[in-house]
Amino acid sequence: MAPSAHAQKGDQAPLYTFKTLADLTATSVKDQCRTGTCWSFSTTSFLESEAARISGELVDLSEMASVRYTYPLKAEMYLRHHGLHQFGPGSLCHDVLNAAAGYGLVPESEYTGLDAGETEFNHGELDAVLAAAVKAMSEQKVLSDDWRDAVGGICNAYLGELPSSFEVKGKTYTPESFRDELGIVPSEYVSLTSFSHHEFGETFVLEVPDNFSRGAYLNLPIEDMTRVVRKAVMDGYTVAWDADVSEKGFSFRNGMALMPAEGEEANLFQEVIQEAKVSQASRQEGFENHTTTDDHLMHIVGLAQDQNGSEYFVIKNSWGEGNPYGGRQYISMAYFKAKTIAVTLHRDAMKGSRKR
Repeated sequence: MAPSAHAQKGDQAPLYTFKTLADLTATSVKDQCRTGTCWSFSTTSFLESEAARISGELVDLSEMASVRYTYPLKAEMYLRHHGLHQFGPGSLCHDVLNAAAGYGLVPESEYTGLDAGETEFNHGELDAVLAAAVKAMSEQKVLSDDWRDAVGGICNAYLGELPSSFEVKGKTYTPESFRDELGIVPSEYVSLTSFSHHEFGETFVLEVPDNFSRGAYLNLPIEDMTRVVRKAVMDGYTVAWDADVSEKGFSFRNGMALMPAEGEEANLFQEVIQEAKVSQASRQEGFENHTTTDDHLMHIVGLAQDQNGSEYFVIKNSWGEGNPYGGRQYISMAYFKAKTIAVTLHRDAMKGSRKR
């Protein structure tokens, strides 16, 4: 698990100590650096764990392959809406699954998205050039049929061309055959959310800006969704997690995320605090008034319990290893219930988990 299972203030005794309840197979913590590609880092990490669960092979998959595949699709959606649509680096978990279905999977060693000699990602110029290009295209009276080549050329210049075949351990694969070798079937994954402006038990297109591909989510009451995720983790399934991380209680530096009760915010990470009571109504209010927003995607890889018996999901972030837990964080159940936008998991992980 993490290098040390405690959270503390300065050199004082730990405020929180954790007992591991589940610690699932995952690859090392990565750093998305100066990019808006948390969606690919988190979901690629999730698929790495899925491949390990299904095939027994722990592989380091390319995050940037999904990015390279997805950006032209985002450009197409923007242009089909005549420039009146979201265009930016953000996407969601299902976009990596769409890339796995439409293109496949490749090892990191075969496609890094970096130029020779580069070691850190920086997509500032790529994002600016793409945004300017598609904006200019959308303003033309007649859109040229060369736009796909133009967008593809920009992506290739900054990220490189996607490989059509490669060798792993002396065997030649295509991206599709490598995906299949790992046992990943994109259609077997489901996404869940919990918002009361739609009927529970139904699916709907989640209304967040980065859902450019109009992914549908099964809507569950928050207690049911939490139960599903907890059981999945205890049964050996990791989960991709989309959440609001703008709250003061979400602290990468402290390696935790807490949802303080009223009056407790000043005590965050200074002492053990009382957390808020989260209801379906309170989380809906946050979504309606935009204090709960689609900020960041991460990977749930475990479950832990603190010294008082409270449980936490353990997540793998993509901001490097610079916190007390080597880049992982402990997410309280109150925070999870209040600030989760959505989760993605294998459909088999849901079997029997919605029963009260």
